Amino acid sequence: MSDLKGNILMGSPQSQSSVNNDANSLEEPVSTTILRELKRIGYKLRCVMIPKISEDEKSKELRDWDLWGPLLLCLMLALTLSLSSDDDNTGTMIFGIVFVVVWIGSAVVTINAQLLGGTVSFFHSVCLLGYCLFPLNVAALVLAFIGNIGVVINLALVVLGLGWSTFSSIGFMAGLVPSTRKALAEYPVLLFYLFLAWFILVIS
Repeated sequence: MSDLKGNILMGSPQSQSSVNNDANSLEEPVSTTILRELKRIGYKLRCVMIPKISEDEKSKELRDWDLWGPLLLCLMLALTLSLSSDDDNTGTMIFGIVFVVVWIGSAVVTINAQLLGGTVSFFHSVCLLGYCLFPLNVAALVLAFIGNIGVVINLALVVLGLGWSTFSSIGFMAGLVPSTRKALAEYPVLLFYLFLAWFILVIS
C-alpha cells in the first residue's frame, strides 16, 4: 500500500501543485467560496457602473464569465416588479414575464451578434447583458421604495437606468463584432433594455 501511495503522489511539481490546489478548493469552507463569488460579482458590477475601463480589463471580463450575477440580478428585478403588484396572480405573471424576457432576450441578442460575425461565445454575451441589468435594477428598486411621486421623476429615473445599461453593454458588445456591423449588433441591445425599461415604468 505504501508503494502504491508513493507512486500516486510522485510526479512533476506542477501536477502536485495542481492536485493540492484542487484539494484546497474542494475542502474550503462554503462561506469562503460564497465570499469569493460575491467579490467577483462586485467587481463586474463596478465595471458596469464605471464603463470607461481599459481594453485589457474588458478582455479579462469577457474571458472570466459566470451566470450567478445575471441570475441574481434577474431574480431581483423580477421580485421587485412582482411585489409592486397587489394581486398575487398578477405578481406571479409579472415575475414570469420578466424572467422569460431577460433570458430569451439575452439569447436573441447573443445569436444576432454571432450571426453578424461576432467573436463572443453564447454564455459570455449572456453574462455581459445580465450584469448590465444592474442600473435598471437600481431604478426599479428606487421606484418601489419611493412610490409614485410623479411621472416626470419616474420617467427620469428609468431613462437614466436605460441609458446606463445600454451604454455599458454597448461598450462591451461593440468590440465583439466587425466595425461595419456595429449598428446592427447594438440596435437589438437597445430594444432589449428599452422593453425592460418600459415594463418597469408601467408596473411601477
